[in-house]
Amino acid sequence: MDAPALIENRTFDEISIGETASITRTLTADDIQLFAAVSGDVNPAHLDPAYAETDMFHRVIAHGMWGAGLISAILGTELPGPGAIYLGQSLRFTRPVGLGDTITASATVIEKRPEHHVVVLDCRCVNQQGETVITGQAEVKAPTEKVSRPRVALPEVRVVRHDRFRRLAELARASEPLATAIVHPCSADSITAAADAAEAGFITPILIGPEAKIRAAALTAEVDVSAFRIVDAPHSHAAAEAAVDLVRAGEAKLLMKGSLHTDELMGAVVSATAGLRTERRISHAYLMDVPGYPRPLIITDAAINIEPTLEDKADILRNAIDLAHVIGIDLPKVALLAAVETVNPRMRTTLEAAALCKMADRGQINGAVLDGPLAFDNAISEAAAKEKGIVSPVAGQADILMVPDLEAGNMVAKQLTFLAGADAAGVVLGARVPIILTSRADSVRTRLASCAVAVLLARAATKAAPGTGDPA
Repeated sequence: MDAPALIENRTFDEISIGETASITRTLTADDIQLFAAVSGDVNPAHLDPAYAETDMFHRVIAHGMWGAGLISAILGTELPGPGAIYLGQSLRFTRPVGLGDTITASATVIEKRPEHHVVVLDCRCVNQQGETVITGQAEVKAPTEKVSRPRVALPEVRVVRHDRFRRLAELARASEPLATAIVHPCSADSITAAADAAEAGFITPILIGPEAKIRAAALTAEVDVSAFRIVDAPHSHAAAEAAVDLVRAGEAKLLMKGSLHTDELMGAVVSATAGLRTERRISHAYLMDVPGYPRPLIITDAAINIEPTLEDKADILRNAIDLAHVIGIDLPKVALLAAVETVNPRMRTTLEAAALCKMADRGQINGAVLDGPLAFDNAISEAAAKEKGIVSPVAGQADILMVPDLEAGNMVAKQLTFLAGADAAGVVLGARVPIILTSRADSVRTRLASCAVAVLLARAATKAAPGTGDPA
């Protein structure tokens, strides 16, 4: 085993005039995000590239402070190094530092004051084009005792972003908000979810349920519902039926679950006489933004079909493929998940995965590339697939994960959410209108993303069936 690298200081007596030290780093988007997180400086001049171009002064300061941190690193680790005490620093930011710039920071000793072991250093930062971006001087009290110790390994830091949901929100906000039946919004969190979606410009809420309870919930949530239409219904079952009626009448283009059980809402939706069924099997999908995964990830089904049959799975896949198309994935790659990568007659999931692939080959499932059975690691990791010798157009690049049953889908989605920091936007597909499923555990960002996805689905369906007045 190699010996650990040492960090060693320069004592006052060892330091000589003209001595210099330097480090070189390249500014990345993660650097900017981490600087903002540590400092609390969320000025859009350095977090939003478009804004930064119009506010050069703040961009110079914000990104320049990152460069100043490089100078501090030299003084603390190289010259003088451990034991040095910062006394003062003057800096002048002369040019902007941008993403991708490679900065070389240097510190050169220009004066020594023996009385208090003070060392004055000329400091500057230069970009990859040789242009000076920062100049200044630093005063430090140099150590008088030699220090030599192993260099501490920096912790691994992961910057979590959810840019994909923000882009979906921008697309959803591009047109007029859609009338949305909010079913039984009789809790503070369900009222807040509806109000947030309305404020974001996605929906125009129609609140359906016991009016007194709705108003009490709004009071608790401190939400003004005076601008929202309220349809009085005596209880949750009646609210679900009234919401479905509004959709059938064309008065609502979306459904959104409030504070009632999912099975209560879905009971009205799947009613054989007055529901919102289509020729498709109704199914659920999570659109997930998983940090570290390079593309959106759709997981289906985690809320509706407990043990889907092969025929059910074909429809569940068709619904998920439609969702992928709506969010801009023209030819999604579908991984049919199982515990193993080979077809095993004793494992029904592997047989059905193989059958679904053959259905796609025969044109019974269109608009996607299917492969399976695939274990989870091989579906999302090219390295894992390569290690096992799996040659597949899907392995390691999955856009859609088709899970065996509801339990598996629920576990996968929640593990990604709570262990990997993923956001999960939930929507029900295959009915005459998209249905937004939200949970009390959802963040505001997740709730808004669910609404945005549903809005995009409804608009896409309307374009596919022009002149019908019905998005189905």
